[in-house]
Amino acid sequence: MEKRIFILFFLLIITSVYAQNEIMKLTTPPYLQKGDTIAILAPAGILKNRKPTIDKAKKLAESWGLRVVYGKNMFNQNDHFAGTDEERCQDFQDALDNPSIKAIWSARGGYGSVRILDKLDFTEFKKHPKWVIGYSDITAFHNHIHNLGVETLHAMMATSMEESSEDIVETIATFKKALFGEKLRYEIPASKKNRIGEVSGELVGGNIAILASMLGSDSQLSADGKILFIEEIGEYKYSIDRMLQSLKRAGYFTKVKAIVVGDMTKIKRNTTPWGSSIEQLILEVVPKDIPVLFNFPAGHEPDNRALIMGREVKLSISKDKQCLLEFN
Repeated sequence: MEKRIFILFFLLIITSVYAQNEIMKLTTPPYLQKGDTIAILAPAGILKNRKPTIDKAKKLAESWGLRVVYGKNMFNQNDHFAGTDEERCQDFQDALDNPSIKAIWSARGGYGSVRILDKLDFTEFKKHPKWVIGYSDITAFHNHIHNLGVETLHAMMATSMEESSEDIVETIATFKKALFGEKLRYEIPASKKNRIGEVSGELVGGNIAILASMLGSDSQLSADGKILFIEEIGEYKYSIDRMLQSLKRAGYFTKVKAIVVGDMTKIKRNTTPWGSSIEQLILEVVPKDIPVLFNFPAGHEPDNRALIMGREVKLSISKDKQCLLEFN
């Protein structure tokens, strides 16, 4: 009798853990199909003199069989921003609530998404999820929407079409694959700075400055049991260190499964040399038993591979052979 009770108790625990994992799995918005509508809008920085680039992005999406609409306030100007907070918020809210719009594609980042985040009502979005797409400042949306239980797409923005066409072949190809539901699988050259390991987990993260700015808010991520992706542009090393130390103190690296480091672009030089590399700086804040992959092609360089944030990935990291990041 005692043995039978023990087995039943054990099975109950296993069932409970399995059910909990199923509940925690994020919702995947419907993949796009030909004839679907995608909205291009600007939740942050100004788009001064960039309409030809946005039109080029529109033509790209139309070549895939999609319909494209623009946010009505997208080309407005309000100092740094693409319109007032209220105008940018209205464009985003309209796209969230419109059932015919299947994806929201950010025209650019810059700064400003956080200013409208708490003004938005995600009620209809949670009922009918759709893809929210972008990188850099759009990390604010990736974080916030992750906490709502929905996957998002860290990928090129409309202004990425300013880059040379030969430099963004993989950027465009992987973006299209992600949008239309094709499997993403990346083989990455090894780095001697890598920390080896094989893990599986949910991919989260984005721009380091935005991750740090979300601390203490409803949009703060938990990296526990997950794989954390980070990238940055235009910062001093001491500034990057400060942000990483803030994330460390907030527990980001305590129970994380692995770190994927994307592009570290246009790092500024201080008059007083920092004295160590970006790789060393990152390895200092990450516990020694946590695998780390460097040089993943995602971030602010032209080669910006699409990443599905909130999706389970398999990660295999080596120092001397191809590394693998594969989405389930």
